[in-house]
Amino acid sequence: MNEAHITNSGEETQKLGERFADKLKVGDFVAFYGDLGSGKTTFIQGLAKGFGIKRRIISPTFIIVRHYKMAKGNFYHVDLYRTESKHDLLGVGLDQIIQDTNNIVALEWAEKMGELLPKKRIDIKFKYLDSNKRKIKIERHE
Repeated sequence: MNEAHITNSGEETQKLGERFADKLKVGDFVAFYGDLGSGKTTFIQGLAKGFGIKRRIISPTFIIVRHYKMAKGNFYHVDLYRTESKHDLLGVGLDQIIQDTNNIVALEWAEKMGELLPKKRIDIKFKYLDSNKRKIKIERHE
């Protein structure tokens, strides 16, 4: 799966995330890349809605990991913005979360994981085009 999308509003970005939820299954790891304010959390809010999660989704910037129950499995929203080193990741149990095949993991600031990123993953890259417009590129690695 290699696809690129242009969205013209936060609502369109969220709807794209909601539709993308149908393409995911437990065990999937989704790595998000993009500058601050490029739409990562907005897309993830749509993902959660697509999974049937009713709770308000906010970025776990200060606590790093948020957990949500789904009808089948768990959804973890991880934000590495404030992490300093790869050792911080192990301290929150991220390795166990990733290895559990009952989980779907959405990880913001994936570049901070370096070689700890799973080989089998989906990369979603956000590019800021203007105040409302984003280019979103999706690539699956098997």
